[in-house]
Amino acid sequence: MNSISEQNSNQEKPKWRSLMDHYSWTEYPLIVSAPMRLISTAPLALSVSSNKGLGFLGVGTDVETLPALLKSATEGLASETFSFELGSVPSGILPFGVGFICWGADLQAALDIFKQAPLKPAAVWLFAPKSNDELIRWVDGIRGVCDGRTKIWVQVGSVVNALEVAKTCHPDVLVIQGSDAGGHGLVQSCSLMTLLPECADALKSEGFDSISLIAAGGIMDGRGVAAALVLGADAVCMGTRFLASPEANISKGYRQDVIRANDGGNNTMRTTVYDSVRGTAGWPKDYNARGVLNHSFWDHAKGMTMEENKRLYEEALKKGDDGWGEHGRLTAYAGTGVGLVKSEMAVAEILDEVRRGIRMPV
Repeated sequence: MNSISEQNSNQEKPKWRSLMDHYSWTEYPLIVSAPMRLISTAPLALSVSSNKGLGFLGVGTDVETLPALLKSATEGLASETFSFELGSVPSGILPFGVGFICWGADLQAALDIFKQAPLKPAAVWLFAPKSNDELIRWVDGIRGVCDGRTKIWVQVGSVVNALEVAKTCHPDVLVIQGSDAGGHGLVQSCSLMTLLPECADALKSEGFDSISLIAAGGIMDGRGVAAALVLGADAVCMGTRFLASPEANISKGYRQDVIRANDGGNNTMRTTVYDSVRGTAGWPKDYNARGVLNHSFWDHAKGMTMEENKRLYEEALKKGDDGWGEHGRLTAYAGTGVGLVKSEMAVAEILDEVRRGIRMPV
């Protein structure tokens, strides 16, 4: 079978070429790892990037962790563990991105860190601002201190949001997140199957078809990648699939919960319960999070007070890995495709399997 690149060789230069030009160590179709807070540290980000994808460090709201994350990832580049072809990484940039949850992150602190850094991240992924004005400040600030070397990615979950961001921020990339995604996203949302093509059509009609689109939410294997590309994506993002890799910074209990779970439409749920029991406050009201259902959720549904639920959650924390699982209470954020994650695999193996599984229509 001809490669996807060969299938497009006789067509007008496709939009994904701009991604390949900037992230020149990668291969098409570009596979991205989501900047999962506390989970996406140097081992995961560098493993994805060194295997011809684009990894992200998950800073989230914790900007104070950014210097250590950058230091660890930069030192990792100099080790023998991660290898890049000589000259494949453009001068002045780091072959990974950094992701922020805007509503709780300190913009000025982030700008100060980037301004002092001799090398700039290849991309900055911005998510969940309190307002579009706040997002504009982030976009303008990052562009100002990174001298155009860092591409701006903005995650959206609706057509209205995509158009607003395109018109006011002019991002290089829009991450289109469907409702199947694990972790946090919009309460009012729809699946990638309808969201992505409608966003693509709306952006094109308004003259923003030069913005690259990254599909996120429910993509677990080559079939999902192929579907996303047909729907209009220029690249894809995976989060839940990488949770089952040893490079993800999560406990064994969390990882095993992801591998154990199945039938994600019934056994995961978008809810604010897990934020409440974990004490994660501050998310804008338009957001909730999808996680694997367990006793924290079921007891809440039966009427348990949040005070008691929190107490039991704290008791479960003391059990370590045993706090997760079918009879557990600890949070395992994961998407509806969790049932397609069958075993623990290294990042290199995951990417190889996904790429081999891509079958595009002829």
